[in-house]
Amino acid sequence: MEWTERLQNIIDYVEDHLQREQEPVDNEKIAQMAGCSFDFFQKVFSYMNGISFSDYVRARKLTLAGYDLKSTDSRIVDISYQYGYHSPTSFTKAFQQFHGISPKEARSDKFQLCVMPKMQISEQQRYVWRIEHKPAFRLIGKSKRLSCINGEHARTIPEFWNECQKNGVYSTLVSLDTGEPKGLFGVFGFFEETSGEMEYSIMVRSEKNIPAGFIESVIPEATWAVFDCRGSVPQAIQKGWNYLHEEWLEKYPFPHAPCSELEWYSDANAYGEDYLSQIWIPILEEEE
Repeated sequence: MEWTERLQNIIDYVEDHLQREQEPVDNEKIAQMAGCSFDFFQKVFSYMNGISFSDYVRARKLTLAGYDLKSTDSRIVDISYQYGYHSPTSFTKAFQQFHGISPKEARSDKFQLCVMPKMQISEQQRYVWRIEHKPAFRLIGKSKRLSCINGEHARTIPEFWNECQKNGVYSTLVSLDTGEPKGLFGVFGFFEETSGEMEYSIMVRSEKNIPAGFIESVIPEATWAVFDCRGSVPQAIQKGWNYLHEEWLEKYPFPHAPCSELEWYSDANAYGEDYLSQIWIPILEEEE
C-alpha cells in the first residue's frame, strides 16, 4: 500500500473518531495503520502536508467545534469536553487562537469562523465562512440551461462565462453594476430532475433599466452561509464547491432555505493568487 493511501486511511480514521465516535484517536492504532512507529509517521505526515499531525487534529477539532457552536444549542462546556479539552478555559484559549474570537462570540452572526477542511492528501486549503442576513436585491443578467449529468455543468459553466466575455455581455453587465462592493453573480436556478438540466445565470446587482435580451431576478430577503474562496477562477470556486458537497453540506447542514444558491466574483484580477470569490448558501436559522 502506498504512503498516500495509508495517510488518507488514517485521515478517515481520525474523522470517524472526532465526528462519530467522539473519542480521542489511538496513536497505537495509527502506527499500526501506517506500518511504522508513531514518531516516524508524524515525521512523514509533516513532510508530506506542511503541517504537523497534532496541529491538523487540533484544527479539525476546533473547526468541528465551530460548526457545533453555530448550528446547535449545546453548552460551551459540553462542546469543550466533547472535543477532548479538560476544561472550558483551555478550550476557549485554543478556540480563540484558531478562530480569532471566543466561543461565545462565535454564536453571533456578525463574526466569521475559520475552517480546516478534512484533508485530502493531495491538497489542503483553509476556508473562512460566516452567516450574513441580507435584504432582498435585484439582479440583471443572462441565463442558460445546462446539463448536470455526470458533472457536465462543472465544464459548461466556465464556458458560459467565456461566451459572455466574447459576445460583450460581460462588459455590459459590468456597466450595469450598482452593487457595493461591485462584482458579478453566478445564480443556480431551477433543477429539472427528468432532464438533468438546471438554469444558471450570470448577473449583477443593479437598479438600472433592463437592456433588451436580458432578464431580471429578485433575490428575496434571506440568511446566507457565505464561504470565501481564494485563488484564480474557476479552480478556486470549484474547489470550494467540492469542499461544501463533501463535508459542510453533508455533515453540518443548516436547513436549506427556498432560494437560489449563489456564487459571487469580486471586481478584481480573476487570475490572481489572492482573488476573492464566494459561495452563498441560503439557510434557515434555528429559532432560539
